[in-house]
Amino acid sequence: MKVEEVPNPAAGCTDLVARDLVAAAFEVIRDRYVLARHQIAAAVLDADGRVHLGLHVDAMVGRAAVCAEAGALSAARLVTSAGLLAVAAVRFPKPTEPPLARIVPPCGLCRELLLDHAPHIRVVLPGPVPALTPLDDLLPHKYVGTKWPAPPTHL
Repeated sequence: MKVEEVPNPAAGCTDLVARDLVAAAFEVIRDRYVLARHQIAAAVLDADGRVHLGLHVDAMVGRAAVCAEAGALSAARLVTSAGLLAVAAVRFPKPTEPPLARIVPPCGLCRELLLDHAPHIRVVLPGPVPALTPLDDLLPHKYVGTKWPAPPTHL
């Protein structure tokens, strides 16, 4: 499979924010994909209109791996305290798979992490027409400990 043969999944997005985030994540993973090292990239949009990128970094010890969304969140927080509005992640296919990159939702750990730092963030979900959905819809019973003040609950 040649990298240039893999179509950009942003083409299926009708929402312009979703399209831009998916396109940005796809470009990163298309350019940085390494089998068993980097297979997902993420893009986070902040309230100032900037996009911050992250790359999945795998590890021999699974827990030491870093998800792309966590990398994008960290990249955003390095340069701004602006609110984070939306996130998208794209997985690049392995050489043994059909040549289709795909939008992927955040894993459970990243859902918790993103909601800790951006309680109103929306996520691009895959589907016939990829769409932005409030992340808290995917994690309605988020863990709330005593480390930080509890976020307001939805009524």
